[in-house]
Amino acid sequence: MPRPPLPPFTAETAAEKVRLAENAWNSRDADIVTPAYTDDSQWRNRAEFLSGHGQIHAFLTRKWRKELDYRLIKELWSFSGTRIAVRYAYEWRDDSGQWFRSYGNENWEFAADGRMAERHASLNDLPISETERLFHWPLGPRPDDHPGLSELGL
Repeated sequence: MPRPPLPPFTAETAAEKVRLAENAWNSRDADIVTPAYTDDSQWRNRAEFLSGHGQIHAFLTRKWRKELDYRLIKELWSFSGTRIAVRYAYEWRDDSGQWFRSYGNENWEFAADGRMAERHASLNDLPISETERLFHWPLGPRPDDHPGLSELGL
């Protein structure tokens, strides 16, 4: 099933695609996120290499069991044709209550139907105190009036 907006991307449709991805990931639901990828999608996430829906779904399920109170902001960095580059940050806590801000970059390539065929992610985790947190909206999609990464100085 097509997942608009479809490539080739314009500045407007690339920004829309990034926000749709952010909203899906903020659902913290692997059943919602996984269908946005091709059946044979290839991922590199940190030191993990994944292929296909089964591995992606298992990864996301494991991720959100570990990364509690997850809130993500993505920002369009660049785009061309079927590719989009984003930078992102997300805040989460572990089961001991330690908060983290994870910073990263992703390179995406899309199939003609608008599903992501490749995802290459690089990221780092920074321990932060609860008072250093910047993402304070209720769990779920980031409100439209909440600042993005640039506005937050990230």
